[in-house]
Amino acid sequence: MRLRNEKKSLLFFHYIWLSLYLHRNSKNGKMYFDKCNVVCLVGVICLFVASPLHAQQSDSLWKGLVHGVEVNVRPEYVFQTNPFLQGDNMKGKPVRGAFSAHLKYRFRYRPGSLLDRIYGGVYQGVGIGRYAFGESEQIGTPLALYLFQGARIATVAPGLSFNYEWNFGLSTGWVTYMENSYNKMMGSKMNAYINAGFYFNWLLTPQLNVNAGVTLSHFSNGNTNIPNAGLNTIGLKLGLAYTFCDRAMGENLRNPKRGEVPDFRRHVTYDVVFFGSWRRRGFDIGDGQYPSPEAYPVFGFQFSPMYNLGYKLRLGVSLDGVYDGSANVRLGENADGYDIRPSDIIDPELYQQLALGISGRIEYVMPFFTVGIGFGGNFLGYGEFKVFYQMLALKIALSREIFVHVGYNLQEFRTPSFLMLGVGFRFNNKP
Repeated sequence: MRLRNEKKSLLFFHYIWLSLYLHRNSKNGKMYFDKCNVVCLVGVICLFVASPLHAQQSDSLWKGLVHGVEVNVRPEYVFQTNPFLQGDNMKGKPVRGAFSAHLKYRFRYRPGSLLDRIYGGVYQGVGIGRYAFGESEQIGTPLALYLFQGARIATVAPGLSFNYEWNFGLSTGWVTYMENSYNKMMGSKMNAYINAGFYFNWLLTPQLNVNAGVTLSHFSNGNTNIPNAGLNTIGLKLGLAYTFCDRAMGENLRNPKRGEVPDFRRHVTYDVVFFGSWRRRGFDIGDGQYPSPEAYPVFGFQFSPMYNLGYKLRLGVSLDGVYDGSANVRLGENADGYDIRPSDIIDPELYQQLALGISGRIEYVMPFFTVGIGFGGNFLGYGEFKVFYQMLALKIALSREIFVHVGYNLQEFRTPSFLMLGVGFRFNNKP
């Protein structure tokens, strides 16, 4: 159940290559980014999507899978979270509605199998969706490509269950502030896409089921560019899913087996994560906020002893170290908000851009993916680092020992900080 050495080397090479590329694209110790960096990021995301395929030959998680397809539509309401959406735009009208259509490939364990029983009929896959907001000239018609996973929360009746599902990926095709000066919501053509929902699933036949529920979505660029107000929606999800299975499997879907599950051996694992990204900085001048002329690098590590309480839950603490090139920078007295130049920015000492903190961690563990949250504070740090921070992370398994890490850091529950794109290693991960 281990990746071959060349595959481990390939993953590590990708991470080192990304770090060196960002370092090479620097001026006077600061970072700048062009379209090549977007290609670089897309390459990393493609690695995320493709990585489980590398483990297919050796990882038993891929044995005995059942495949399927799904289509769904989502009429949604757009939260009025910024002036642009409230009507301060070219047409002078609020943007309140959205509609999207999605096509998804999904796979799951054989119904009634041990892993199917342990993880509540878990399924996962890759999806693509097109969004429309009724204002294509002002916002665009973004296309989202994402990973997803869902599972049963409770069985309501034979053939009827209450489920959850999350989506995580990229969306592209946005109209940005550079193309529409009214749009102080989106600063990037490409933005992260995050979605979570709860729905009822009705099994109509052994292969066909219909689902309906509530869904919430978030789009933003993770502070890699400014503006980054983001867009949030809530709405309905209506869909059909078809599973390629025989009638016997279908009966197990209608009446999930409740057979015995082996006792879980509790133990401690140790996660080590190395990450990097970039971020843009906004400076408050007068009654407005103006972006830095360049992006800044972010690098860090996490060491996390985690106590495995059961098949689905880990609890632990983490030692979090970070270098943030934008931390504690400030503007000179003569800076002009409409034309901030690199020479206007005063850089702090290196020690003022380093921090070390401790956070508590909770992780929800499923096959292939682990979703975690963290809450912590820095015990070593200067100025802007003296904050209470939060983390949301997705870990994508490549093997029992290696995973891809995609996370986001937030300060005081409201201030966007930086992305965390990297690779992690897990030690003492007992089967």
